[in-house]
Amino acid sequence: MAETKLFELNNGTIQVKLSNIGCTITSLLVPDKHGKLADVVLGFDTLDPYLKGDAPYFGCVVGRVANRVKDGKFSLDGVHYSLPINNPPNTLHGGHKGFDKVIWEVAEYNQGDNPSITFKYHSQDGEEGYPGSVSFTATYALTSKTTLTLEMEGVPENKPTPINLAQHTYWNLSGHNSGSILDHTIQIWANHITPVDQNSIPTGEITPVKSTPFDFTTENKIGSRIHEIGIGYDHNYVLDCGNEKSNGLKHAARLKDPISKRVLDLWTNAPGMQFYTANYVNGVFGKGGAVYEKHGAACLETQGFPNAINQPNFPSVVVRPGEKYKHSMLFEFSAE
Repeated sequence: MAETKLFELNNGTIQVKLSNIGCTITSLLVPDKHGKLADVVLGFDTLDPYLKGDAPYFGCVVGRVANRVKDGKFSLDGVHYSLPINNPPNTLHGGHKGFDKVIWEVAEYNQGDNPSITFKYHSQDGEEGYPGSVSFTATYALTSKTTLTLEMEGVPENKPTPINLAQHTYWNLSGHNSGSILDHTIQIWANHITPVDQNSIPTGEITPVKSTPFDFTTENKIGSRIHEIGIGYDHNYVLDCGNEKSNGLKHAARLKDPISKRVLDLWTNAPGMQFYTANYVNGVFGKGGAVYEKHGAACLETQGFPNAINQPNFPSVVVRPGEKYKHSMLFEFSAE
């Protein structure tokens, strides 16, 4: 088996540690308004728990298809496919051994003022039930003093296949060991969500957030209405109202911590974003003796819509030979 390793990107302001297991961000240090650094992502001190799957997808890239596929079944061009059911009754985040649990190769590693690392992985035809071989790359780069980018690409070689990668970092801008994020505020540039059934599968509807607890079109505390929706947020937001940067990326979300004043702005080219409030994290032993509990972080997973392969009215996640899957994320850190 290939060797598991840690790599660092450091530009003097942001320090990121990454593993070749699942292209995982294991730590990310950013300054507050006084220049004090804190590690703002949940994770582990060693690589073993990532490999074993002890982490509830901390910091990793998930695929070949992120989120849930209903009943682990889909049809494509008249062929029926069955996937492993690892989140009964559905398939979640690529199956039993999704891209988060495989060791990626390092294709390129540059240090210096604008450090970057490119991981690559060749996914075989039939891997976790998905059709066709696909070559994937994921490139993390510190493109400015306060900016981290992630570019994910996939090129199908011989068959059409669904592709939907997501970056699953758990953020706590107070610091990974600071407890609940219900006092963080968030703004999400989405006028709609895709509501779900009792098994967390979208019903196919696209419904307005206005006048509901899902409305974060203006900045609001995460915890202000969370009690109205059961155990917490775990929903796909339709990114339909964010302004665009010159590079074509849309504003997806802004997360703020009232204590440290750290701010994270997320930009993407993806159509959706799963907003997840760590509802199923329960007594996970993490870095430096921290114990992570429910609502101890927020995930901002830009993505294609969940179960899109079975929903013809959702944007397609099918990529065919001769086409390229491209998913861009830009994380901008600041302090107010």
